[in-house]
Amino acid sequence: MTKNFSCELTKLFNEFNKNCKYLKRLFKETKYSQDEIEKSGYFDNRQLSKIKIPCVDEDFIQKIIDQHLGIIILGQNCWAKASVVNELFGQSLLPTLPPNHNIEEEQCSWRMVRLSYGVQTKISLALSNNYELVENLVEQPWHTVPRANLEVRKDHKENPELNTAVLEISLNHHLLWNDVEVIVSPSNHNNQFSQMYNRCIEGLTPIVIYCIKDNSLTEKEQDDLMALRKIAPAQPVYFVCSRPLPTCELTESEQHDRGTVVSCYSRPLQLFSYKEFSQIEHYQKLHNQREPESQISNTKSSLFQQLYGLGFSVLCQSNQKKSIQRQRSEPYEVGSELSESFDKFPSILLLVQRVLQSFLVKACTVLNEACNRCLRMFILTAFDMTRDMVITPRRLEYICQRETELYTSLMTTVNTKQEEIRQLIISTIIGMKSDLLEEVANHQFQGLNLPEKGELLSLQDLHICTIQIQNLVLSRLSNAIAGKLIGSVDCLRESFVGTLVRCLSNLEKAFSELEESVPASSALKQILNAAYQVDLTVKTSTSVLAVFLEKIKQLLQNLFWKPPPRIDGAWKRRVAGDMLASLNESRLASSICTQIQDQLKASHKQFATSLQQLESMHLARLKCTKEQRLKVRKIYAPKIAMCALESTSLRDMVLFGVPKLEREIGRGQYGVVYSCESWNGFSPCAVKSVVPPDDKHWNDLAMEFFYTRSIAEHERIVQIQGSVIDYSYGGGNTPAVLLIMERLQRDLHSAIKAGLDFNTRLKIALDVIQGIRFLHSQGLVHRDIKLKNVLLDNKNRAKITDLGFCKPEAMMSGSIVGTPIHMAPELFSGQYDNSVDVYAFGILFWYLCAGHVQLPCAYEQCQTKDQLWNCVRKGSRPERLPQFDNECWELMEECWAGDPSKRPLLGNVEPRLVAVMQRYRSSPKTCPRLKQEEVFHHLSSDPFTMLEFYSG
Repeated sequence: MTKNFSCELTKLFNEFNKNCKYLKRLFKETKYSQDEIEKSGYFDNRQLSKIKIPCVDEDFIQKIIDQHLGIIILGQNCWAKASVVNELFGQSLLPTLPPNHNIEEEQCSWRMVRLSYGVQTKISLALSNNYELVENLVEQPWHTVPRANLEVRKDHKENPELNTAVLEISLNHHLLWNDVEVIVSPSNHNNQFSQMYNRCIEGLTPIVIYCIKDNSLTEKEQDDLMALRKIAPAQPVYFVCSRPLPTCELTESEQHDRGTVVSCYSRPLQLFSYKEFSQIEHYQKLHNQREPESQISNTKSSLFQQLYGLGFSVLCQSNQKKSIQRQRSEPYEVGSELSESFDKFPSILLLVQRVLQSFLVKACTVLNEACNRCLRMFILTAFDMTRDMVITPRRLEYICQRETELYTSLMTTVNTKQEEIRQLIISTIIGMKSDLLEEVANHQFQGLNLPEKGELLSLQDLHICTIQIQNLVLSRLSNAIAGKLIGSVDCLRESFVGTLVRCLSNLEKAFSELEESVPASSALKQILNAAYQVDLTVKTSTSVLAVFLEKIKQLLQNLFWKPPPRIDGAWKRRVAGDMLASLNESRLASSICTQIQDQLKASHKQFATSLQQLESMHLARLKCTKEQRLKVRKIYAPKIAMCALESTSLRDMVLFGVPKLEREIGRGQYGVVYSCESWNGFSPCAVKSVVPPDDKHWNDLAMEFFYTRSIAEHERIVQIQGSVIDYSYGGGNTPAVLLIMERLQRDLHSAIKAGLDFNTRLKIALDVIQGIRFLHSQGLVHRDIKLKNVLLDNKNRAKITDLGFCKPEAMMSGSIVGTPIHMAPELFSGQYDNSVDVYAFGILFWYLCAGHVQLPCAYEQCQTKDQLWNCVRKGSRPERLPQFDNECWELMEECWAGDPSKRPLLGNVEPRLVAVMQRYRSSPKTCPRLKQEEVFHHLSSDPFTMLEFYSG
């Protein structure tokens, strides 16, 4: 049994070493792909920070793939640890305690021992600097290491470093073939436990065994285990007793539970029944209820109580494997175990297996999560890119259209409202005349020393007084008219300019994501605002009414002047009144309209030039965006998807193994489907075996797997439960990908041939609609809806399967994919959207309503798929059969409309189907019935419903 036990350990280490090589390659490829993405410069630092592997997880993976495995043996004394070493190697490698031993021999001190692989057996003593001290060893042939070489001598006071030297033993043993090392901790060490433990595990990935000789732990040993819990809280420990523990008092139910747990130790590397797992879970719950110390002491042994108090879970952890099968999203954790008898020491195989699995599973999970984050970022980025490429040209077109409308409206307004402006000027003068004359009468002239008694002035002073009165009158009048004009066009300006400015702001924001500044866009916005504010604010009214001011000045200069009068209030009123009376409102209104038209024409021209520049800049940016989208879809996403597929496949294989393939239940263009009795707790299963012939198909498969696994569980979609890559297939040259999914009863093609009543077929149609709607809600397009891709359960409820062509709409490249008879006409152009699934449903609904799988008459004459495609492009569709009612036929015709925009939304199709179902349920006699010869006609599959087509 010892030899078999050692060989089983070696197999575990061999398997772990092989998987570590796969993991190393995956880690390297993932890091390389992430570095390429970072160097591309397409993504900002915020996006890159989200997809990077955290430093802690990266260090963990690096240690797993670089460090050697180390079995670390701790314990109460050196003899107990020696018995474990001998059991591991299947030979008396270390000396054991003689039968007639004394207390001093039992408490002797051994130095630290390191066993590693070597071609020849060799023993040496090494200090911390790896300097070998061979002269300090007993040189004699040995099968068992001499005690003198192990014991720490007390006469090394002059050289205390010799007591800390490590005994290095090289062995040609299969247990050490995979760079595995066995470290035996020093006994009765004087150093702190943390220092000793870190020295033992230095450069190693540890598997810890703690040997117990007595029935209880001393206070120092409890302190050491507490220190171990602090250093490595998640480190599982295998506690093994070198002698049986005394029987403890348990209740009848607890004795049954305890017996079940103990019996698990004698069955390593076996799966346990659900009944046993439930008993173990009950036992674990029993002990996880932190009972008072008094209650624990009444039911548990002293050793169990001590380990429990230190925080160690000493139960068989088989239930953890089952819990992972039930909920795979939880991390794979391994707890400590207690073997109550040394005869059951081989049960350590189960712990070692789980510890090694936990290392690999955690590393694979970290890699897979990083890849999934990256792929999700790609998809979101692709959606943003697609939206930008669609919306930006529409925004530019909208801006040009609205600006033209605004320009035309303002020009029309100016041409038609000249009379209104004249009336506005008249009403303004009348309304402000009295206040204005009063203000002029009280006006104090600037820069003149007028005589106090009102004596006559010189003509030059009189001219200055007149000019100041002119300026005052014109300023007040200009402000008043400008304010009225602004109010008259304000509503028009806001209704147009506000929308344009907002649209331009969005364009500017989109452009600023790629460029540090957008001077053309900023200038365009400023020009637009300046152009359509018509410059009629109070501050700028002088520039708008410049012609008006000039005309008034000319009129005043041509007035007939009498000898210089006295400068008093009456004179000021008279001058101001004459000025107001001399205004020509019609000429003034015409002058204002002309100036506005000139400014509008100039601004319109500037706007057109600026918009053309902005459009050129955006077209260049969109060209880069299109190239970026292509690289993301063609280069970066497939590489990351491959890493995601391989990492999760390695994880599934480590946890659940390779599924056992049984009879063949289906075959398609890209794979063979086999039945499988059970895998990962799921039963029954279907396993799709796919052998990609080249890198392109590998990439497509990886992307398909990601899309399928990333969508949430839905009752109308067949879920993929896991994947395993069989690298041994084809002699290792052509690996096969095994996709494990739930197995249903039959496909819709077979069910229709066997015969289904009309109500059931309507229910299936409704199920298919719900499945397609769910995919569309996730941003996915199936692109291959057909009879064979709809599976039925034992209650004839439908689920959509085979998401091989399914992709996010933003990630589609326009490839021609699908089954010819179900392919919409626009698929051949490469420009299509999710409405192709609506078209395909229309064809599928025709078969459901027809009740048979015979090819429509319109397509029976086509000999090749090229003829069929030409027929579809020309508008040919399936014919109406006698059993079709008007509602069903109208729904079919709408779904397979040649113009995608005229096809109904699936959200509107569903209630229409429900209404048809309710009508037939209320009147079952009206259900269409097929003649017997129609049901069994054309049972053989037609070529166009079975053929899949893909053109990359």
